[in-house]
Amino acid sequence: MRIVYALLSATFGMHQYTADIANRAAAHHEVHLVTTARYPDHRYAPAVTIHTPINTTDTGFSHRAINPAAIRHSLLAIRRLHPDVVHFTGPHLWNIPMILALRRVGIPVIHTLHDLDPHPGSAYGPLLYLWNRQVLYTADHILIHAMRYYERLRALGLTATKLTCTPLLHLFVGHTFLEDIVHLADGVSYAPEVLFFGRLERYKGVAPLLTAWAMSDAAASPQPATLVLAGPGNLNKLWSGPLPPRVELRNHLISDDEALTLFKRCSLLVLPYIGGTQSALIPAAYFFYKPVLASPSGSLDEYVEDGVTGWIVEPEHPASLARCLTAALADSTNLVRMGNAGRAWYEDRRQAEEQTLLHMYERLNIRTFQRLNGLTI
Repeated sequence: MRIVYALLSATFGMHQYTADIANRAAAHHEVHLVTTARYPDHRYAPAVTIHTPINTTDTGFSHRAINPAAIRHSLLAIRRLHPDVVHFTGPHLWNIPMILALRRVGIPVIHTLHDLDPHPGSAYGPLLYLWNRQVLYTADHILIHAMRYYERLRALGLTATKLTCTPLLHLFVGHTFLEDIVHLADGVSYAPEVLFFGRLERYKGVAPLLTAWAMSDAAASPQPATLVLAGPGNLNKLWSGPLPPRVELRNHLISDDEALTLFKRCSLLVLPYIGGTQSALIPAAYFFYKPVLASPSGSLDEYVEDGVTGWIVEPEHPASLARCLTAALADSTNLVRMGNAGRAWYEDRRQAEEQTLLHMYERLNIRTFQRLNGLTI
């Protein structure tokens, strides 16, 4: 089968997601990616053939996205590949006209929907709802990554045959690291460090986390712990004044090597989000045998089994978060136990996810698709 992935923005996180799916699909099928020349090439395995008919730099939700010539170039690049199925893996305003054009010639289209709701403070909130609605009723199939969103789309009238749901499980490293995935988690320890990883954004609860850290006993215990904030973003927009004691700020884009070091040595990952949808960081922490402390924002509580693989705490409630941090760091045996449970959670779902995705592509294969829908080539 020839699978063509389409990702028309240069957004790094979307390419990380796409690369994970495309790299693994390439072990079973012929795989192509149509994208911008600004894509991060170190994320994709050599088995994925890359086509760059455009040179976009934005996310696809800005005035610069209005470019009919670029839409034509992208569509032509896909059509020339004669795909059996096309998978749009990230949002872009061009996706809608391209989906309609592909459907007119009988090519089945899958689209991943990452966010059913905009993040708090997002400038494109109303546009996201409108765009999602168009995707839901133009794409042949929708891939989502949380059961609560599956149920929500079913309630909107989408049939079960139009939806596939798997957890969001990709790791944060490039394909060269994943070639040695069996040994990727070697050298794991449980240093007295709490890790916050990713862009510093308001919806991720950075301010409540810092408030909670100042309130907790973790930094003042006989073996004082450190809170590591690792990621780019303007902290001054989120927090005024000096940082609480024992906060380490790594305010830059974190390299693969640095990220591996941080995940291997921390005691737990913390995601006190106040408006997130989902996060692949939770399974990443599980891969490295680390428990997760998260809020029930979006679908995070589907990924964290409270008391088993981590803890669920009330969002924007620093006192509760402070108590949980203090208790978690005081019991190293429990950290290891939960970390092992998290790794088991990851292994079970990773195997099931790959089979689910392969089955989705087989069902949407152009020949199967056309037969089931009474179409002819």
